[in-house]
Amino acid sequence: MSESKKLTQENIVNYLKNYGFVFPDSEIYGGLANAWDFGPVGVLLKNNLKALWWKEFVTKVPNSVGLDSAIINNPRMYKASGHLANFSDPLIDCKDCHQRFRADKLIEEFAPDADVSEASSFDKLEKVIADYHIKCPNCGKENWTNIRKFNLMFKTFIGVTEGDLNTVYLRPETCQPIFADFMLIHRATRQKLPFAVCQIGKSFRNEITPGNFIFRTREFEQMEIEYFTYPETSMDDFEIWLKKVTNFLLNKINLNPENFRPKEIPKDELSHYSKRTVDIYYNYPHGFSELWGIAHRGTHDLSSHIKESGKELFYLEPDGKKIVPEVIEPSVGCDRLFYAICVDKIEIQELADGESREVFHLNYDLAPYKICVLPLSNKLQKEANEIYLSILDKGISATYDESGSIGKRYRRQDAIGTPFCITVDFETANDQKVTIRNRDTMTQERVFITEIFNYIENNKF
Repeated sequence: MSESKKLTQENIVNYLKNYGFVFPDSEIYGGLANAWDFGPVGVLLKNNLKALWWKEFVTKVPNSVGLDSAIINNPRMYKASGHLANFSDPLIDCKDCHQRFRADKLIEEFAPDADVSEASSFDKLEKVIADYHIKCPNCGKENWTNIRKFNLMFKTFIGVTEGDLNTVYLRPETCQPIFADFMLIHRATRQKLPFAVCQIGKSFRNEITPGNFIFRTREFEQMEIEYFTYPETSMDDFEIWLKKVTNFLLNKINLNPENFRPKEIPKDELSHYSKRTVDIYYNYPHGFSELWGIAHRGTHDLSSHIKESGKELFYLEPDGKKIVPEVIEPSVGCDRLFYAICVDKIEIQELADGESREVFHLNYDLAPYKICVLPLSNKLQKEANEIYLSILDKGISATYDESGSIGKRYRRQDAIGTPFCITVDFETANDQKVTIRNRDTMTQERVFITEIFNYIENNKF
């Protein structure tokens, strides 16, 4: 095989659409900008990804519990957290064409070597835009307004009237309900410090400039952990969680280590709640961008909710001492991780015979379908269907394909990441064997029907 073809974002978007992973939302009506639906194969991959995350960070971690909170919460929660006052992006307008842009993203695109971040002051951003003579991408003019705040909270109303008293917000992150429910969780589960509360759920942000496929959207799914711990051990715990996250990417997702790297956020650029933050950046087609953040939030959130609510949120030691725990937060966007997996694992291989094949190198745990059953001929449907149903009966995700040449059917399964194909041929009835093909190596082996499950279990990759 020769060197594989490097894929662009457009290649990946088309690939995922063609094979049923991700579709443009409401496409028959012209779509909705930066809104995407996960198709029949994509939803399986995404569910497998969430299940793997849950297994590694909840099921297998001592003193780790889950939560599934409401999307619409009491707005005082977001007053306490600072979202109503501070959850904003730097908005800048072109005075000529009146297009609006996020200032730091303009700089990121047109002055990538400039030393700025999301935490940079408006004065610094404006100076960089002027010094680099950044022009409007829409009209080409260099005539900007001053930068101002744009709050990212999605606002809606409850009840039959619209007004300030009925205003609520779609949650912009999944963590705040965890802090608000801290005492309820602590009392119900009787957890002892340190312990983790984990949640997978939708969040909503009215982004100024969403884009880069599913990397930045207005509706997205987060997988977040709030790890409550003692102040004196919190920095050591931070390092432990950083290692856990890195290990997950390397050994469970099997991302290429050359494609991601940690970035320590300088102290003068930390968010207002953070004592320390390390962001793990992944090399997407549009460049290195944040994939996973590990933040030391200190006591900021619990203390803010104590002040706003007037209620006590503390951990009670056996000796009666009350402690406001510090918090380590590893947070990853499920959609961003899904995208990173696609970038990392989709390959267009040039074969020795001059042909090419599309292959999605998903490991067994992530693969949408673990097995595909293929009758070599329509005359073998009965035998093949019996094997297919026996696989489903074991609770193994599998698919069945009887249309087209066997070579084309293999290629289809390669493209959606199916690790094993089982071919039922005319010898099966005589020798009670099938041919099992390995996706990555394309090697084939004859196996007794009674040994299919043992073979798959012993050869998973």
